[in-house]
Amino acid sequence: MLLRGINLGARNRVAMADLRGLLEDLGYAGVRTHLQSGNALLDAPNASPAAVRSAVQAALAARYPFAVPVVIRTPAQLAVVVERDPFRAVATDDARYGVLFADRAVPADALADLRGDALAPERVAVHGSEVYLWMPDGQHRSRLVPAVERRLEGLTVTLRNWRTVRALAELAA
Repeated sequence: MLLRGINLGARNRVAMADLRGLLEDLGYAGVRTHLQSGNALLDAPNASPAAVRSAVQAALAARYPFAVPVVIRTPAQLAVVVERDPFRAVATDDARYGVLFADRAVPADALADLRGDALAPERVAVHGSEVYLWMPDGQHRSRLVPAVERRLEGLTVTLRNWRTVRALAELAA
């Protein structure tokens, strides 16, 4: 489970211990968090990803005075994200390589004008509900990230760097 927009500086603070407690109170087992940016792993064998997302978002809305969008990925889905790795030949820094996770499939033509050399040396690849972003000058200097987010308006999205993506896949396995 990936939470969007928490613990960004002093904004939207959610302590990971509180998040773990909230998830355990909802009845989930095996709850673990990774880093302070809203990455949680949990066992919910009898619930669909949509049901988990709905329950968690409702519980977060009841506890915090700000919206916390939630994106869910199963362990198998995280493994596929890592296996796919379209930029393994060019991405040389895990902190500058990211995956934007969307709550549903990204429309096939949504990012067509950004592919190829449109924003070189930055690169983008779309696979289902994941958008892979190679940002060799870093996320904060990227022209690609805001361009992608504008085109995906209406989708719930959250970005994780490649190091975090791989760590989550390993923890979930």
